[in-house]
Amino acid sequence: MALTRRQRARTVRGLQYGVLVVVLVVLALVADWETISDRLLNPQIAAEQFPEIIQVALVNTVIYTALGFSFALVLGLLLALMKLSSVAPYRWLANLYIEFFRGVPALLVFIAFGFGLPLAFGVRFGIYMTVMISLGLVGAAYIAETLRAGIQAVPKGQMEAARSLGMSSGRAMISIVIPQAFRIILPPLTNELIALTKDSSLIYLLGLATSEYELTKFGRTAMSDTANLTPLVLAGLCYLIITIPLGFLVRRLESRSAKAR
Repeated sequence: MALTRRQRARTVRGLQYGVLVVVLVVLALVADWETISDRLLNPQIAAEQFPEIIQVALVNTVIYTALGFSFALVLGLLLALMKLSSVAPYRWLANLYIEFFRGVPALLVFIAFGFGLPLAFGVRFGIYMTVMISLGLVGAAYIAETLRAGIQAVPKGQMEAARSLGMSSGRAMISIVIPQAFRIILPPLTNELIALTKDSSLIYLLGLATSEYELTKFGRTAMSDTANLTPLVLAGLCYLIITIPLGFLVRRLESRSAKAR
């Protein structure tokens, strides 16, 4: 007897659940849970890492990310306006910047500002300035494209209505268009913030003092000192403390945006 489409779909779904259950049971029986617990989440080692990982590494990661994102947002807005400009050289410069920093790994940017500039020109930045510039330059290239798309998504009638009320094009852009564009791009902009949070881990290359450690550097150093993966797992969990609420915020914003449309 031939199965209906719904019955076939139900059978396939049941087989998938069955395979998943079998895999989980096999893993549960084969895994050495005592060794995993000792090597990955040792309670004694975890207790030793607190509260330093929270008070130093997590706080520094948030500060580094906030500095980089703030700089990237300002520069990204400027680049987006340049790319939409009627002046051709501004568009060329914005396109050149965006293509360059989207194509160059963030790792190279950190190395350039952490080691290249001091060697070549004798110019030295503090750790906060280095992080802000390195993260900001890379993030601005992506944020600029997001902002440009948001500005272009605002109906042209908004600009025309503002101009009919006597506003200049610059004032209409700042007062009318850009605020509406930000409401449109909040979800992807939050995704860029999450990406910058993870990119802040590249700071470990710069040779930080203990008080300047971020989560990745803290986890790597503590892992070497303890010969255990627990500090690295804790660092990963701390990243999730930052990124999961941001991810939840993105979903809420997308849901509100869909309802508004």
